[in-house]
Amino acid sequence: MSELRICEVGPRDGLQNQDRHFSIDERVDLIDRLIATRPAAVEAVSFVNDRRVPRMAGAEEILGRIARSDGVDIAALVMNGRGVQRALNCDLDEIRFAVSATDEFNLRNVNAPVSATVEDFAANAAAIIGAGVRLTAIIAVSFGCPFSGVVEPAAVIELVGQLAEAGAQEILLADTIGCGVPNQVRELLDGVAAVAPGIPRGVHLHNTRNTGYANAVAAIESGATTLDSSVGGLGGCPFAPNATGNIATEDLCYLLRNSGYATGVQLPELLGVVDWLRSLVPDEISGQLGQAGLFPEVARSH
Repeated sequence: MSELRICEVGPRDGLQNQDRHFSIDERVDLIDRLIATRPAAVEAVSFVNDRRVPRMAGAEEILGRIARSDGVDIAALVMNGRGVQRALNCDLDEIRFAVSATDEFNLRNVNAPVSATVEDFAANAAAIIGAGVRLTAIIAVSFGCPFSGVVEPAAVIELVGQLAEAGAQEILLADTIGCGVPNQVRELLDGVAAVAPGIPRGVHLHNTRNTGYANAVAAIESGATTLDSSVGGLGGCPFAPNATGNIATEDLCYLLRNSGYATGVQLPELLGVVDWLRSLVPDEISGQLGQAGLFPEVARSH
């Protein structure tokens, strides 16, 4: 079985909405620790307006200081052309361009309707790909929007087609507020495969309503090859009320490993990162494996 691609988003999604302000030194330390656990990718920073998301300030400095390792891609999130230009001036393996599935959410994210952000994506795709950087399209609020409610699958699939035509090399569906359930995951991923054949698919899941891990399994069974997750289950969107943390990387990788899937992630080392984070933000750790332990006597080896 081919190895699933785990993208660790803790340094970005995990910290962007924290009450505690992590210094640049601490963020570099966290990224270095996570790189050592060997996920396929680490989403290290986002190139956004520092005034709107102050926890993400200093992206360029951080990318210049982290200790890179062969086999671990370094990714950054962008939301518009300005972010792309900043990102292309840095050493990155992947640029993840976020587009919302609803105008209401997109306006709060980037003060623009969805159509304008799609145009921005298309206008910058060639430069990203030409620079040898992987271009991933992330569709926020694919499963439901905190402002406009239900998101029709047809609208998400139409947006997928536009982004695929514009040059997306991977499509990730984001359950930004953690409202999706497995049958929705299957329906949407089947729709992505139909309109964007041959383009890798993935999911970015939150566990707000305790469906995140069931959704992850459904996504894999429906052909997803990339799964985003956050160390300790940290996470939350500054523009999505009551959105809680991502699925925890350690819990996800334990589930996948013991289900026969390879991830490459070194779980003992990852639990060490969880312990370190718990010393800094003890009330924010929602992952369970750090509490329960690995139980190697019943764990399969993959």
